[in-house]
Amino acid sequence: MSVIIYTTPTCGFCKHAKAYFEEKGIEFSEIDVARDREKAKEMVEKSGQMGVPVIEINGKMLIGFDPAAIDSALAGE
Repeated sequence: MSVIIYTTPTCGFCKHAKAYFEEKGIEFSEIDVARDREKAKEMVEKSGQMGVPVIEINGKMLIGFDPAAIDSALAGE
């Protein structure tokens, strides 16, 4: 399973999303788009969004922190 979360240091919902994954024991990669402009561009190209968090689960793009959508994507739905 591949889980990537695009974040910024000041994003409250990013912190909630990371805590949610940690709570569920889901490993994830974090990309700080405030520090990495190339990854920020990649995030916008993949999602069409400039705001964070953007979460990619097995290639599925999720915008914002939505536990139900995360659970659905983790289940492969």
